[in-house]
Amino acid sequence: MTTAKMNRFSTAFLLFLIAGLNNYLSAQTTSPLSFNASYIGDWVVNMRGGIKTGSTYLGLANLKIGFDTEKARLWKGGSCFVNAGNTHGGEPSANLVGDFQGVTNIEAGNLTFMYELWYKQQIDKITVTAGLQDLNVDFAATSYGASFNNSSFGIQSSISSNIPSPIFPLTALGVSLQWNISPALSWEVALFDGTPDEYESNPYNVHWKLSKNDGYLAISEWQLSASLLRNLEGKYKFGIYTHRKCDSTQTTLHNYGLYAIADQQIVKTDKGGVGLFSQLGWSPSKNCNNYYCSLGVNWQAPFACRANDMCGIAFAYAGIHNNNGVGGELSIEALYKAQLTKNLYLKPDIQYVVNPAGTDAKLPNALVGMVRVGIEF
Repeated sequence: MTTAKMNRFSTAFLLFLIAGLNNYLSAQTTSPLSFNASYIGDWVVNMRGGIKTGSTYLGLANLKIGFDTEKARLWKGGSCFVNAGNTHGGEPSANLVGDFQGVTNIEAGNLTFMYELWYKQQIDKITVTAGLQDLNVDFAATSYGASFNNSSFGIQSSISSNIPSPIFPLTALGVSLQWNISPALSWEVALFDGTPDEYESNPYNVHWKLSKNDGYLAISEWQLSASLLRNLEGKYKFGIYTHRKCDSTQTTLHNYGLYAIADQQIVKTDKGGVGLFSQLGWSPSKNCNNYYCSLGVNWQAPFACRANDMCGIAFAYAGIHNNNGVGGELSIEALYKAQLTKNLYLKPDIQYVVNPAGTDAKLPNALVGMVRVGIEF
């Protein structure tokens, strides 16, 4: 049996085992332990343009374990969380499309890694989290944009490309604080290791080293739950971040940026509705990608008989300075997510990339098709 076949068999067996364990623990309402597993598989075809035409498959498996201190009768408000991941398969953006933003948000090569490992304590309106964290879980995230596959709809490219960000797949140690000032207003702040260890020196992301030369990444975000339209849900966020570190000559390097995010429902139906989202990002002009903007629309339950389905279209533009003379890259994505069962979904997706800017060469516009399969327990 080849290594690839063994990996697929091991993943399938693990998902089956976790599904049974999760069903058992779900019935034990007072159990302090929770187990979850998920698998995402993308079949990506570059039909035209980019570096070259062709197809590839890539996958992401996650295993998550949670522990609730209150349910364990220890103390109130405490929780521990572990999230381990495995990515495998091809790299369509790097080898086929040549885009800057990333047509699929699970592309990472062949890695097995610790993704999250933290302890969280809630005391009244304050929540503090310490450990290995993904910045994009609590910061610079749009709920509507998360439905799309392109990486920029998860976190703006003006953040991920300009600073060493603790995001998928390489997270970092950090401490974060959330203050729920009122039901409508909250403030979050976090401090992360400024230089996450590379996989070459920390292949499984379990041996962390903190050095004064690593510097730090600090980020702060305000969140307002309000609506520009009466009786329709809306959420608005504004954030600022700064990054400092020392290079090999002990020279201090400083970078920073701003971002804003809007999620606004515009139509509400009995089973779903239509929502708009937008992202804006800015950083100084010394950065390769110094500004970013996006706009998208989601339609939940487009058919009365398909209450859990959704479809959408979104546009992401990254303003880029590079050697091929391209002034920016525009990605257009349209998708339909069909929820086949409680645990299984199918997501056909098509993207058109104008001026792919991920290489030093000037590439023709790319047309990319994708089918994503997701399993969640």
